[in-house]
Amino acid sequence: MKTIFAPIFLFFSYFATILSTVVLCFGLYAGSSPAWAETAAKSGNLKTVFLIVMENKSWSDIKGNPDAPYLNTTLLPQSSYTEQYKGPKGGSLHPSEPNYIWLEAGDTLGITDNADPSKNHQTTTGHLVTLLQKADVSWKSYQEDISGTSCPLANQGKYAVRHNPMVYFNDVTGTNDPESFYCIEHVRPLTELERDLKGNTAARYNFITPNLCNDMHDKCPPFKNKIRQGDEWLKTWIPRIQESAAYKNSGVIFIVWDEADLTPSCKNADCPIGMIVLSPYGKGGGYSNTIAYDHSSTLKTIQEIFAVTPLLGAAADSTTIDLRGISSGHFRSHKELGDPLDLARRGLEVEVVYR
Repeated sequence: MKTIFAPIFLFFSYFATILSTVVLCFGLYAGSSPAWAETAAKSGNLKTVFLIVMENKSWSDIKGNPDAPYLNTTLLPQSSYTEQYKGPKGGSLHPSEPNYIWLEAGDTLGITDNADPSKNHQTTTGHLVTLLQKADVSWKSYQEDISGTSCPLANQGKYAVRHNPMVYFNDVTGTNDPESFYCIEHVRPLTELERDLKGNTAARYNFITPNLCNDMHDKCPPFKNKIRQGDEWLKTWIPRIQESAAYKNSGVIFIVWDEADLTPSCKNADCPIGMIVLSPYGKGGGYSNTIAYDHSSTLKTIQEIFAVTPLLGAAADSTTIDLRGISSGHFRSHKELGDPLDLARRGLEVEVVYR
């Protein structure tokens, strides 16, 4: 019996060794740690992005500031964040509007001021939401204080059109048409975000702008404190997003400031600004690094998540680093993915590798 079964035992032992090696290698490729089964259960593709843009604060104004208790005692301990994220051009790009346009197109497109779309509207179709639309990736821009009955091409109350980059593109607005159906369909009041989250109808890309009171731009009642007002807004909205199926099932929240402000601690208004990342798959735990990022990094990361090309503007520069360094792993680059258009045709999504 020993003579008969010994070769069989050796065969199955050898086969089991090969199988475990294959599984381990696959687990590492798919993102597992040596405890591959546990980690594999967590891994998956990022499917939904929430990008929240706050206003005019250096990171040193936020981190450790007692006027931002929610940010510092709740968000940062559970998030990943950067220490050396700046606006474009080394943080020297001002005022606000060119920074928002950069997040959408990877460039200022010649815009140097905060003028309305009536002056600064763009004919190019080379910008993020148009690439998303062509790839059948749903998107919305949620803007606090707009009515939702027209395309918001001018300031309304505490809504600042300069903080809504999508409406600067003719292919979104029908060339500044306040009755553009496409614009009205995609640029919605912030109040609808909660409904969409609860109804599990949120878009895959969600660009979110608080009003001038809540984005840390203006002093407003009841706090008369820019940072505290924004902190309270985040305290209200971040849990709503985190409680949604869209976030729990492969979502990510990016919270970024548009630019630094001119203050005694930032005399050239070119200091690092905040970038906070929250995701069920993120490193979290208060992880931070000192890699040099900017708005091109954010745009590149979003394009990699949704596999839309070509990389736009400075996002295509070889020196632009995506935000994989503050995630739990990395978004696979276009070279790793192969042809994104071919992947889209085959119904595949961007794979996120978790290490």
